[in-house]
Amino acid sequence: MKVLYSKRDLKIRFHSRTSYKHFFTRFSVLIILDIVGQTSCESRKELLNKEIYNGPIMEMANINTMMTDSGKLVLRLSAPDQLQFQNGNKSWPTGLVLEYYSAPESPVFTFRSNLADFNAKENLYKGEGNVIVKNMETGDELNTELLFWSPGEEKFYTDKFVTIISEGEVHTGKGLSANQDFSSYKILEPAGTIKIEEDEI
Repeated sequence: MKVLYSKRDLKIRFHSRTSYKHFFTRFSVLIILDIVGQTSCESRKELLNKEIYNGPIMEMANINTMMTDSGKLVLRLSAPDQLQFQNGNKSWPTGLVLEYYSAPESPVFTFRSNLADFNAKENLYKGEGNVIVKNMETGDELNTELLFWSPGEEKFYTDKFVTIISEGEVHTGKGLSANQDFSSYKILEPAGTIKIEEDEI
């Protein structure tokens, strides 16, 4: 009687088929992983090539904000619109009016500008355009095209041309440093003083 298959042959053939199946399965898995890896790398490249959004995360209209300290009104901010950014910065593209109070009834000074920005990291306001600061108690008024206000240092400053109306006189010059309520100021490079007649005011 002729034996067609021995146990050994059967084992080898069975093992050979299993290896082929395993090889095919592993090869397929490797191809799939390679495709997924390439797709993932392409997705990452696309993400890296995309521009980072630095625009505003919030836009608000008809702003009327009041800031208090221990329940007392310190600052009132009014503006047609406000932009809020991720880093805490703010912008008022159509201008603002700031009123700083030492008593609830009347502001100590007002700050107006055609365009304004707030830098949260430096705690610094910047006004541009037609910037006007007025001391409401003395009537002194500052006009310039660029002005910084630092609430932390409690001062205003600029290196641009300034005009100050004070006690019937107009003082002009370049650069200015003033305290927060605009009761004391210094023009860094004075240009001149003009007396104003009563009928001109």
